[in-house]
Amino acid sequence: MANQLNRLDQIFAALADPTRRAIVMRLCAGEASVGELADPFDMALPSFMKHIHVLEVSGLVESEKSGRVRTCRLSPDALVGAEDWFQQQRAIWEARLDRFEAYVMKLKKERAAAKRPSRTTKKKGSE
Repeated sequence: MANQLNRLDQIFAALADPTRRAIVMRLCAGEASVGELADPFDMALPSFMKHIHVLEVSGLVESEKSGRVRTCRLSPDALVGAEDWFQQQRAIWEARLDRFEAYVMKLKKERAAAKRPSRTTKKKGSE
């Protein structure tokens, strides 16, 4: 469980950076060389490689070197853990919101009942 949480932390940390999210989005279209990935960004290649390294450590990206070209590809299986976590959170919050809605409806009914005149109270002058 601790290892799974550590992996989840790495995935969220990797996706917290806009450059890395852009790399992941580009890789959704298919594999690309580091040069192709780095082209739209105004940074030195060693700095860009740090982003690739973070994505690889998180498991989101795999790379393979052939000669002088390093090709990267998305590893969507890494997102399964994050997706499971989101589904668990959604279930928790939906249950909380359902309980909150039931509570609000109960309060509305109690308020409406309190505003209605009681049938047991007599009107003035009819005694």
